[in-house]
Amino acid sequence: MPHPRSVLFNVYWAAWTSLFLAPLVVFAASGSPARPIRAATRLWARGILFGLRHLVGLTYVEEGRDRIPREPCLIVANHQSAWETLAFLILVPDVAIVAKRELIAIPVVGWFLRRSPMIIIDRANGTQALRTMIDESRAAVAAGRSVLIFPEGTRGTIGDPVQFKRGVELLYGRLGLRVLPVAVNSGLYWPSGSRTRAGTVVVSYLDALAPGLPSADFLRGTEGAIDRELDRWRPAELGLQMP
Repeated sequence: MPHPRSVLFNVYWAAWTSLFLAPLVVFAASGSPARPIRAATRLWARGILFGLRHLVGLTYVEEGRDRIPREPCLIVANHQSAWETLAFLILVPDVAIVAKRELIAIPVVGWFLRRSPMIIIDRANGTQALRTMIDESRAAVAAGRSVLIFPEGTRGTIGDPVQFKRGVELLYGRLGLRVLPVAVNSGLYWPSGSRTRAGTVVVSYLDALAPGLPSADFLRGTEGAIDRELDRWRPAELGLQMP
């Protein structure tokens, strides 16, 4: 049976999101101005994190925030939950997130996310998806924004080894930016297809990598570093799975 707190949060999510329908109409009639839409999207995300904290008991902490480069960078993070997709709108306020097309199908929220703007790709398009990702990432960087990508391509569990899909090395090579690996343990508390749990999500910013590294060094410094960081929490996952 669904936990009462999780059900209450789902009701809150729907009610909070519905409040943004009126601003959506106003923004659409005003030509979809990017800056106010980004501000509204961040407000929505803050409201969701507020609901998680006060209704579910799910909070978060950041470790190593001083490692975030001051200039635009490529942020590479593991993906376990819906939590990090919305939380990064707050953690890195002007970030351009590479996201799959299915995300913008969410009523109301999808409209705002598409125009924040995120970098929306259709993975079924193969080469065209890569071209779109690179071109729109370059435009975001030119506008002074960092780019965030979840290179695993889909959500996994904290126990899964971190394995990037093809394409992130190409993005790294084309952008010529420093890379910030980030490990999150959100799968402990909001696993895919399951209820939310009380706890504290840890966002761990790891050592940044220089641009221009060979692919093997890039993967070792991102994929490998994130995987090793997740070892901190993998024993906790086994504890949560026990009756």
